[in-house]
Amino acid sequence: MPSVLVVEDDHFVRSALIRHLTDAAHTVRSVGTALEALREVAQFGFDVVILDLGLPDLDGSEALKMLRGLSDVPVIVATARDDEAEIVRLLNAGADDYLVKPFSVAHLSARLDAVLRRARGRAGAGPAAEEQLIRVGGLQIDVRRRQAALDGVPLDLTRREFDLLTFLAARPGVVVARRELLAEVWQQSYGDDQTIDVHLSWLRRKLGETAARPRYLHTLRGVGVKLEPPA
Repeated sequence: MPSVLVVEDDHFVRSALIRHLTDAAHTVRSVGTALEALREVAQFGFDVVILDLGLPDLDGSEALKMLRGLSDVPVIVATARDDEAEIVRLLNAGADDYLVKPFSVAHLSARLDAVLRRARGRAGAGPAAEEQLIRVGGLQIDVRRRQAALDGVPLDLTRREFDLLTFLAARPGVVVARRELLAEVWQQSYGDDQTIDVHLSWLRRKLGETAARPRYLHTLRGVGVKLEPPA
């Protein structure tokens, strides 16, 4: 039975979310502030956190960063700001997914199920677990320990960046379609290419390259992405 932490200061919205999640066979705890959320995450093991950004004590983005410092628990942020730059910023800050208020119960269920599937895939024999040690050029990935290094220097990767890098590195030289990346890394049958672009951009930065001057990650416009060692 998946456990969910609801972080929402609006009592009406919080009650509705608790009722829906409980009816869907989730174990639910709820708090109304960011500091309470941090204490809960530090004390209990949750499968997912639903984080409202309009909290009374801390800006939601700051709360997200602090949560990421405590745990790798998947986080779905709920925001009233339907702004592309804001959504990109949230994804960069470590959000696994987002919901724009107001959202329907069906929309919440779909996003929650997708996040939980991705988390189970990481924990089990998903695409990131195909091999225990992957080497491509100067890139080395220890799948079991979830550690990666480039030319002997450890890489500080988010959970999603690690999964994306590992999936591509396990198929060196193979062009992977964006649809396949969404299905295998994000566990989604549909989605926005922007999500992939954001994570590729940050991954490139950590690999010391750019889209204009790629070393490992190569984008083929209209086709997909491939990872191969520098020539």
